[in-house]
Amino acid sequence: MHAVVQKVSPTMFRIKKLDIFIAKQFGILFIGTFFICQFVLMMQFLWRYIDKLIGKGLSMDVLAQFFWYMGLMLVPQAFPLAILLSSLITFGNLGESSELTAIKAAGISLMQTFRSLIVISILVCLASFYFQNSVGPAANMKMGQIMMSMKQKSPELEIPEGVFYDGIPNSNLYVQKKDMNTGKLYGIMIYRMTGSYEDQAIILADSGMLQATAEKKHMLLTLWDGEWFENMKSQEFANSASVPYRRETFVNKKIVLDYDGDFNMADATSLSNDARAKSLTQINHFIDSIRHDYDSIGRVYYNYDQMAFYSLPVVSKKDSITAVKRAGEVTFNVDSAYAKLSPEKKRMAANDALNKIQQHVSDLDFKSMITNDGDKLIRQHKIERIAKFTLALSCLVFFFIGAPLGAIIRKGGLGMPVIISVLVFIVYYILENSGSRMARGGMWSIWFGTSLASAVLIPTAIFFTYKANKDSTVFNIDMYINILRKLLGLRIKRHVAAKEVIIENPDYEKDAARLQKISTEIYEYSKQHKLKSAPNWIKVFFRYEADHEIERINSELEEIIEDLANTKDSVILNELNTYPIISEKAHTRPFDRKWLNIAAAIIVPLGIILYVRMWRYRLRLLQDLKNIKKTNDRIIARINKM
Repeated sequence: MHAVVQKVSPTMFRIKKLDIFIAKQFGILFIGTFFICQFVLMMQFLWRYIDKLIGKGLSMDVLAQFFWYMGLMLVPQAFPLAILLSSLITFGNLGESSELTAIKAAGISLMQTFRSLIVISILVCLASFYFQNSVGPAANMKMGQIMMSMKQKSPELEIPEGVFYDGIPNSNLYVQKKDMNTGKLYGIMIYRMTGSYEDQAIILADSGMLQATAEKKHMLLTLWDGEWFENMKSQEFANSASVPYRRETFVNKKIVLDYDGDFNMADATSLSNDARAKSLTQINHFIDSIRHDYDSIGRVYYNYDQMAFYSLPVVSKKDSITAVKRAGEVTFNVDSAYAKLSPEKKRMAANDALNKIQQHVSDLDFKSMITNDGDKLIRQHKIERIAKFTLALSCLVFFFIGAPLGAIIRKGGLGMPVIISVLVFIVYYILENSGSRMARGGMWSIWFGTSLASAVLIPTAIFFTYKANKDSTVFNIDMYINILRKLLGLRIKRHVAAKEVIIENPDYEKDAARLQKISTEIYEYSKQHKLKSAPNWIKVFFRYEADHEIERINSELEEIIEDLANTKDSVILNELNTYPIISEKAHTRPFDRKWLNIAAAIIVPLGIILYVRMWRYRLRLLQDLKNIKKTNDRIIARINKM
């Protein structure tokens, strides 16, 4: 037992040192790529909200808070991209320097080399979940508060088109069109209310300009070509229901609005429904609370409808029996009763029924609007709850995509790994955002929408890991070029070059005789097989028969070409390069497997395409055989002259 331990422990020690070596390389790259990814994500986020920052006159401490909370908020998104890129570069470098080959030659499998990095990836997953559950909600809350405060900092820059804007105290401003270059406003309507109903005004103007004063304590509103409607509040009319008003038409008018333009942190109460600003415990509590609230509302609606439309009078047992007997004896036809009414009463009955239906529909629309808001909030919080786990899990998934890809591609540096990382992350981003958006809108189920990206990437990670462990050439460019060439029917030209050193000269007489024999066989084959005619559908797809004659002719021809390639005669070498490369099986069947041929025949469009392709290969074979025969004649004539 002791001997066994002594024999095994050195191997274990070497693997441990290997784990430390790979972990060091990965760790250094992970730190570097993390900051790069963090910077890229921050720049992308900043680009989206750059218009919120320009022209606000924000101080350095406010900007520092903005970037700090933005960085904390984007950390969980940078983790998976950093793992993907660093794992790709790590194993790409190992493969490019042949270190990965040496590791496999030592009997260490690829999964053993992953061992230390799997542990690191799991730790990163836990860190990602911690940031999303503890640090991220607070950062999102602060970020939302800062963005809201920025919006209120300079309202002249935030006024939207076609919507009433209430960012100015005691005023609602509507703008039909806004010139982004000059800041001029068109189609202005202002509703001002500084106190009670008696102290309100409506202002209409063709155009205007809103600017902050130098002290940032007021807003100067310049209006052109408009009208001013204002109630006249006076002491003698204070208790009167009829309040007079005045109307003023103006060409140019300036209004000073009270406004504090200094940066003040907004109240975060309005952000209480933001799911991103909550931890997992807060999300669960919010869902339970809102379900309880809307269940109460639903019970109230149910009780009201039951009382209003489905209530039954309380009657005695005797009266109920009597009513049932009469209902069975006397039939009441509503249509006949309606037909007996006068035209006026018919119209009144129809209008009354229509009004009741419209009122009921409006009531249901209002109730559905309230309940839909609750459903939307619940969906948002459920999506965010699942996203905390899926985003953390993506770190491990991205490792099992990046590390096997690096081992397969074996290209280090920042070239190929960056391209692949960007492509993978784009696919993940599209799937994640599309699924979340569809789930948020209620078009997809929550679980389907939030797990769409994981459902696609996890099988991909398993596939790449399997291929890398089996030393597959899944990313061999030459392999895909050959497959594409076969599908399109393309072929490369033969290249026979002159040899500098010739060990054995070709047997010209024997080769000439063999070429003559091949020419005779080609003639007999062309006469026996009618290659111009269409192939038999049944033989092609269901009763495949191999063309051994062509296989034998091609094999013998290649032997002759190989022997004549040792010649010093340039004419013969040039003639050898004119020989076509024959496809031995393409003219007989589309696939090697019988079941694939049968399946292709059943799928009608594919079967027809493959059938026409095969006919094309038969015609090409006929032309190749003619070229071979002509080339044989020229080479034989050349040999006879030597």
